[in-house]
Amino acid sequence: MTINKDIEAKILRYHFVEQWRVGTIATQLGIHHSVVDRVLSQAGLPKVERSPRPSIIDPYLPFIRETLAQFPTLTTARLYEMVKQRGYPGGTSLFRQRISQLRPRRQPEAHLRLKTLPGEQAQVDWGHFGSIQIGKAKRPLMAFVMVLSWSRQIYLQFYLNQQMENFLRGHVAAFEAWNGLPKVLLYDNLKSAVLERQGDAIRFHPTLLALSAHYRFEPRPVAVARGNEKGRVERAIRYIRDNFFAARHFQTLEELNHQADQWCQGVSGERRCPENTELTVKEAFHQEQPSLLSLPDNPFDTRESKPVIARKTPYIRFDLNDYSIPHQHVQKPLTVIADLKQLCILDGEHMIAEHRRSFDKAKQIEDENHINALWLQKTNAKQHRGQDRLSAASAHIPLFLQQAIQRGHVLTTTLRLLN
Repeated sequence: MTINKDIEAKILRYHFVEQWRVGTIATQLGIHHSVVDRVLSQAGLPKVERSPRPSIIDPYLPFIRETLAQFPTLTTARLYEMVKQRGYPGGTSLFRQRISQLRPRRQPEAHLRLKTLPGEQAQVDWGHFGSIQIGKAKRPLMAFVMVLSWSRQIYLQFYLNQQMENFLRGHVAAFEAWNGLPKVLLYDNLKSAVLERQGDAIRFHPTLLALSAHYRFEPRPVAVARGNEKGRVERAIRYIRDNFFAARHFQTLEELNHQADQWCQGVSGERRCPENTELTVKEAFHQEQPSLLSLPDNPFDTRESKPVIARKTPYIRFDLNDYSIPHQHVQKPLTVIADLKQLCILDGEHMIAEHRRSFDKAKQIEDENHINALWLQKTNAKQHRGQDRLSAASAHIPLFLQQAIQRGHVLTTTLRLLN
């Protein structure tokens, strides 16, 4: 309970001048006696110890203490049922109050402030920032965050999911932005990083191991229940939420990432470096950069690879959209190779189609050459295709064509003239 200075002054005056007891002061001022105890203890007086009154729970206290000593995390509801079976006649309110006083408290653990050397370590994590609407598709908006532990330089890039390919893209883009990388990358127990863990026994994701071998860094997960070991990246994500993303306006993902790049180089880089407050983060990074590992000659391949098959129509389905292929390749196993901008379709090692990638939903992305080739093969397909194109241009076309047929016009000729 919070009291004002006037009540606090009255408590001190009634106790020291009028010599009133704690209970009398509490009754007259309409406050709890614990408030009076607190004010007097702050004034330097020892807390008044009162003899406890008998309670119906007293006979059960030895059993409760013994049970809690053996099972310290046992819920109060389960303990109440156990005591009630042994004859406890009281309700839950008093019981819960006493259990909260009797339950063993875990000794709070003190954490050392972790120090790292320049170029030694970076921390990596994902942050969820809601969603973004792209056409008909509502995509999750995920922030890939990597922060150098010594200089606190932040790399920030937004993606439309946190799948492995984007996880790899975030790494490669961060390394290229810094023109180097640290010796150790520290991860939380992300599925993209750790497949399985039993105590200290860890099985890393094989793709992450391939990335680490390519760039020669050591992947290292944080210890279980040791949030202080990855505190730098967690604080960086909170900093991004409050100082970058809050009230941010953008139309596209590309625009958001452009703003993120400017923020990392500008506002974020101008803040004071916690390791050395005489330096800004940008100045500390310039000192740390020569200690980073150098980049290999070729970047790691972060393209997506997925087996697909075209059924009866000359399209394959990839990431919620349909892409056209030459009609000769229907009913055949194919492979899609995609980055964030382009999509290639392979038959074995031979590329049969290339499209600009779409992150919309239920879109039909076509190469006119594919469709025209099918028109030449299928007269009926050509006719239906012409009808579809005209129907898309005007809602009056179906009625017009029906009237043309009734008047004896040849449908194929009519479609050719209209197209």
